[in-house]
Amino acid sequence: MKKVSLVIFDREREASLDALRKLGVLHLEQKGIVSESLSAVMEKKTQAEHALGILRNFAAKKTQPNTSEAEVQAEELVTLVLTLFDQRKQEQELLASDFKELSRIQSWGDFDPAGLEELKQKGITLIPYELPKKVYEHIDPSIEILTLSKDKNMVRCLAVGTPIPGETPFALPELSTAALSQRIEKRKQTIADIERRLSALSVNQGLIEGYIKKLNEKAEFEAAKASMEVTEDTPPGLAISWIHGYIPADVAGKLKRAAAENGWALLIDDPSEGDAPPTLVRNPPYIRIVQPIFDLLGTVPGYHEYDISMSFLVFFSLFFAMIIGDAGYGVLILLLSLWAGLKGKQKTGKIADGVLLLLLLSSATIIWGAINGTWFALPYESLPSFLKSLVIPPFRPNPALSSKEAARLVQQNVKHLCFIIGTVQLVWAHTKNIKKALPSLTAFAQLGWLSMVLGLYFLVLNLVLDKTAFPVPPFALWMIGGGLVTYFVFAEQKGGNFFANILKSFANFLPTFLSAVSSFSDIISYIRLFAVGLAGYAIAESFNGMAAGLPGGLVRILAGALILFFGHGLNLAMSALSVVVHGVRLNMLEYSGHLGMEWSGVKYSPFAVKETSQQ
Repeated sequence: MKKVSLVIFDREREASLDALRKLGVLHLEQKGIVSESLSAVMEKKTQAEHALGILRNFAAKKTQPNTSEAEVQAEELVTLVLTLFDQRKQEQELLASDFKELSRIQSWGDFDPAGLEELKQKGITLIPYELPKKVYEHIDPSIEILTLSKDKNMVRCLAVGTPIPGETPFALPELSTAALSQRIEKRKQTIADIERRLSALSVNQGLIEGYIKKLNEKAEFEAAKASMEVTEDTPPGLAISWIHGYIPADVAGKLKRAAAENGWALLIDDPSEGDAPPTLVRNPPYIRIVQPIFDLLGTVPGYHEYDISMSFLVFFSLFFAMIIGDAGYGVLILLLSLWAGLKGKQKTGKIADGVLLLLLLSSATIIWGAINGTWFALPYESLPSFLKSLVIPPFRPNPALSSKEAARLVQQNVKHLCFIIGTVQLVWAHTKNIKKALPSLTAFAQLGWLSMVLGLYFLVLNLVLDKTAFPVPPFALWMIGGGLVTYFVFAEQKGGNFFANILKSFANFLPTFLSAVSSFSDIISYIRLFAVGLAGYAIAESFNGMAAGLPGGLVRILAGALILFFGHGLNLAMSALSVVVHGVRLNMLEYSGHLGMEWSGVKYSPFAVKETSQQ
């Protein structure tokens, strides 16, 4: 990346920004800015997004769209949708209030407060009360009471002429029970009519989506305009504005030509240490297929950090295969991926990167499941001979041993493979660190850490697998101790006095020692590949047993098929979730941690006219 400073006359600010946006190569430096025009655009965008969310909620309602209402402008549509939604909300609140009032008075029957008022005008005063039974039974006998109804706890009555001392009369409703019920039905109808209109308007979601994209562009333009600094105390027409940004080095020529054509003053230089350039990752198509995972996670490497796309793809494919673990599941994912790829190609003319990634991951799963003999968790003995022949010896049960001992040895081999994979990945990380640090002496510190990881590998085998089968070789302890000492000696050798730098390094003894212990646990953490894969196998095996244990007949076939479909479907979904939790973690935490990555980057996003806005 190159840092760019662009200087223009302030009177040409909008025209220059428009030309710069059409050029579409400059990533503008991010600043916290506020302006009235930007606030107005952002408010419109918020309203449009709210309206779009409303229409999406009503899109599934099976009503015929009103074409006359569908032919409106985007801004008018947003206003109409928000107005209708507010009306609906208001009617719902009033409806809830009416329901509450109806619930309060319905025990009085078809009660009309106007009747009491008419009697009062004729000289007959009737005061309504709703009293607990105990209170009702102790009313002064001198008070004339007309009892209307009773239930288990309450009594509804009318006091003739004289109020009942100490009791609050029943609050008269605004309307009669019948009139209130009619108003409730009318409100329901109004709400239904509004919902039908919203459902009819939902056919124009695309119109609002396009409007939002245009507002995004306008907001970006207004932000760029507001972020430009302007000289003060300059004669009218001579004020100068300037803006900063970043550009890929290989397209700097386009910006230079545009600057010459538009009369801009331009300075292009390398980013300084305090700058935060955006990250632009360019990979060939066969590596780019991993990008959907990074997009899903929202992670971008820092400008000075590694691009681990290739190694991430290699190891993630292996992790995916081992966690899913079943060749039968791999075949299902492969078929679904092929179907999705063909449908997508019919629409867009190409297969999406996400589908290509699934094709790779499912193929890796089929290979892994085939070499360890796992097909829908069926027992190894019941597999056809051609599938048995695909199983490689480390994962093939030894017929000379008991089934329990044979299974234990196979599991131990899988665990061993997990630790090998973990060690290889961590060694790969420190190899990259060595290459990056050269020719600095700090490369020896990374070499020491690499030695320590290799020594810890033998210690892990001894402590976790089998002390007898995997004794710790003497050289492993020398590799751990020597690697740690080497790290302390060279970690701070970035110039200056050699021995002073050693003392500076030993000042961080405790954090470094804890990091060394962490490296031990990092290798052990790769056993999760075995554990999660084994859990998935056990669940699938349990569902197979449930289906096989059903009584014979047609019921067994139907119920068994249902159990297998539901069970293996659920297991596959849980395994897919495990891939996200564990497969991604090993790459983003253990591996990236040894690379020193913080994933603090900002994606290169040039100030440009978006293609989608031209629809």
